[in-house]
Amino acid sequence: MAEPRTQDTSAPTPEPSRLSKGIADFFSSPAAAIAFLTLLIICCLALFAPWISPQNPYDLMQLDIMDGRLPPGSESMTGLVYHLGTDSQGRDILSGILYGLRTSLLVGVLSAFAAAIIGTSAGLFAAYMGGRMETAMMRLVDLQLSFPTILMALMMLAVLGKGVPNVVIALIIAEWATYARTVRGTALVEREKEYIEAARMLRLPGWRILFRHLLPNCLAPVIVIATMQIARAIGLEATLSFLGLGASVTEPSLGMLISTGYQYLLTGLYWISFFPGIALLVTIAAINLVGDRLRDVLNPRNMS
Repeated sequence: MAEPRTQDTSAPTPEPSRLSKGIADFFSSPAAAIAFLTLLIICCLALFAPWISPQNPYDLMQLDIMDGRLPPGSESMTGLVYHLGTDSQGRDILSGILYGLRTSLLVGVLSAFAAAIIGTSAGLFAAYMGGRMETAMMRLVDLQLSFPTILMALMMLAVLGKGVPNVVIALIIAEWATYARTVRGTALVEREKEYIEAARMLRLPGWRILFRHLLPNCLAPVIVIATMQIARAIGLEATLSFLGLGASVTEPSLGMLISTGYQYLLTGLYWISFFPGIALLVTIAAINLVGDRLRDVLNPRNMS
């Protein structure tokens, strides 16, 4: 006699959400996981620099000219150990790196975020409106992209002058066009789809179609570009500061630290510019690796 068939009452295993799947895909790469952890540590060091730095390298009351150009591991008269040495002004290199990371990351994040807002809005409006507005916008974008970013930033700083705020403004003006072109290309594809046609048939306001329907479907490339742009902005700020057109000598910056030690490099005082250069290299490499992995994870072909 056949046994009665029992009904399986167990609940089906829920499928992972797209977000959790994306996170799992991101950390499936060992290089991306290490880069993300490194970047997280760098951000924490920069955020808590005033509390963990041995000294404030830009507080004149804490500096002693007699401690100038001490090699790594030296100890001051007050008992403070300079693990990475000091520069010509007696500033602790380790403290300078921690404070410089704050400035470099701030410049990168602010410039990338503001340029993304401006460029994304311009690209959305150009794609949605079409016609002469789109043509004029794209001609302006093509004109700006024909100039190298560093040249555009140098031109802006020649007008605005030195200083971290002016560097941020110059980088925003130099980089918004990249977002505008990318978002416009993505939005051109999206605006022909049925959900946009349905929104138009329902006579929804234009701003709602732009920011509630088009924008969410254009964010993936914006996130990738913004991540890469942060690393690029940090490198450009360091280059501009090295050339003497970025941060001033009273503002902590990795580029300014490298520039300060460059004149002593051939005299054997390598640590003044070497360690800030390593910090800059590691920061940019970590951000670029995270951006590369985000580009793979957010690729529409891999998200299905």
